[in-house]
Amino acid sequence: MNLLVTGGAGFIGSHFVLRHVEAFPKDRLVVLDKLTYAADKKFLSPVLQSITFVEGDIADMTLVKTLVSDHAIDTIVDFAAETHVDRSIADPFPFLQTNVLGVASLIEACKANPSVRFLHVSTDEVYGDLKDDDAPKRIEDPLRPSSPYAASKASGDLLIEAAERTYGIKAAISRCTNNFGPHQAGEKFIPTVIRCAMHDQPIPIYAEGKNKRDWLYVTDHCDALEMILKTPNAFDACKIFNVSADSEKENIDVARAILKILGKPESLFAFVKDRPGHDWRYALDSSQTRALGWKPNISFEEGLSKTISWYGQRFVG
Repeated sequence: MNLLVTGGAGFIGSHFVLRHVEAFPKDRLVVLDKLTYAADKKFLSPVLQSITFVEGDIADMTLVKTLVSDHAIDTIVDFAAETHVDRSIADPFPFLQTNVLGVASLIEACKANPSVRFLHVSTDEVYGDLKDDDAPKRIEDPLRPSSPYAASKASGDLLIEAAERTYGIKAAISRCTNNFGPHQAGEKFIPTVIRCAMHDQPIPIYAEGKNKRDWLYVTDHCDALEMILKTPNAFDACKIFNVSADSEKENIDVARAILKILGKPESLFAFVKDRPGHDWRYALDSSQTRALGWKPNISFEEGLSKTISWYGQRFVG
């Protein structure tokens, strides 16, 4: 394949690029990344000689179309996104720029090149939250986003579904639960807990820390995306794939697990006012993705150990 990987220097995208180059050395990869605060070209250091790296914005339609044409791209894998909910509450406009207009730009490139396949990486947050006794969200369930971030991602998803129906583009959408692992931006929940604990600083916990998330190690997510890419009919009629670990945990329990590994006291917890519109629980039914032959390989405990080890070198070393 000739792949255009957008957001390939970010958290999940960088892991995808590293793993894909190792597994498929004959494929050609063009990585397009804006290199915002949440990305780092150094993540790609082991493979920079094997890929084409371009610094740029996916909302730059001329640039995207040129890359697709000049490099004979046959597959776009779209990780590029503004993702931090708190930032979206403070200022939603960067989220609209990347998560809506950026997706529109990629759609235009697909319209101009009808043979290109488009795999868009979305989020479970587009479904909205669940109560404790609710069943996990299915791909047929309506979208009920709660934050500007989630609304922008839902908008991108709907643009792609509309483009498939109206223009016949070849597209698929994946929606994944919370990822964790190396390379994640330091402001996210698990990196924040690790950083604060390592420096014996107060660890901010919203409300009582009872909100529930399903945690999937980042490389397991990448493996799910690879499974979708190699599934022959995955890009027919804009199929949607939920990806989940089925490993729900309260935020406070995740923080406790980190403190236990680091040997730090729970007295570091600093409970703070809840954020507006804070979703209570996320959970996904990923049966259709598991039916392809995918399943998570890294347990939460193993993944957390790997994550803490990586951040230990970054925050302390």
